[in-house]
Amino acid sequence: MSAMIATRRILVAVAALAASVAIEPSFAPAQAASEIAAVVNSAPITSSDVARRAAFLRLQRQKADTKTAREQLVEEALKRQEIARVKMSVSTDDVDQAFARFASSNKLSPQQLTQILSQAGVGADHFKEYIAVQMSWPRLVNARYGSRGRMSSEDLVKRMMENKEKPVTTEYFLKQIIFVVPDSKRNAILGKRKAEAEASRSKFPGCEQAKQFAATMLDVSVRDLGRVLAPELPEDWKPLVEKASGTTTGVRATERGIEYLAICNQRQVSDDFAAEVVFRAEDLGKQKSGEANPNEKKYMDELRSKAQIEYR
Repeated sequence: MSAMIATRRILVAVAALAASVAIEPSFAPAQAASEIAAVVNSAPITSSDVARRAAFLRLQRQKADTKTAREQLVEEALKRQEIARVKMSVSTDDVDQAFARFASSNKLSPQQLTQILSQAGVGADHFKEYIAVQMSWPRLVNARYGSRGRMSSEDLVKRMMENKEKPVTTEYFLKQIIFVVPDSKRNAILGKRKAEAEASRSKFPGCEQAKQFAATMLDVSVRDLGRVLAPELPEDWKPLVEKASGTTTGVRATERGIEYLAICNQRQVSDDFAAEVVFRAEDLGKQKSGEANPNEKKYMDELRSKAQIEYR
């Protein structure tokens, strides 16, 4: 699950939570002395933790029996331990800011959201722990499986056999032309720099002379982006590259100034690396549409196989 999907799911949960408490106020019953419900690699999950998660599931209109709540917490404990092991957790400030944004999206203050969570038997701390895992886990999965070369030869062959043919995609060789705009002058000169960048496109001499061309203008730099396959194109640049009718794309404003890309060469390719990039892009597309990321399950299966989990 991508960070974007995780964040959207949390927002949905908060919306459901706020709406259901407003319509159907529920007060958590007094808790008996907390007992150990499960132990995950020496980390205890208490009956109070399970009760809070069951209350959270009820607010989301999900199955909220003890077994389901406990199993969610076991999975989260495995994720939390792995996140801590590789030191990829989001910060406390990140979580607090997300909590405040979620409150604001439901026209609540953080204090009001805290009160609602407490009233519902969930508690702000429990919800923040949930947020922290949901924000951190996709980063961990992407870091492990999203980088180049992470797909095994076995997995690659399996996917190609499932597809019955090797995918074909477009390979670009790109250079980035940057008309630098200092932050202190952005409001004053951004329009002027955009006009200069637009005018330069018709005079662009080609990639081999790009640096010499940039040297004839004030505060213009060139970055060699090298080989980029179509699925790897950043979302902001993809439509400009695909719509380019000549050797340069249209211009766009960025944090650096005004930029455009020079397309040095492009061709259709169908090698193993291209196939891997296409398959990863397909997996990401499934995540964005709400489908499960197969790499998450693979990672969780591995963590479970190595873990010591005791239910009580």
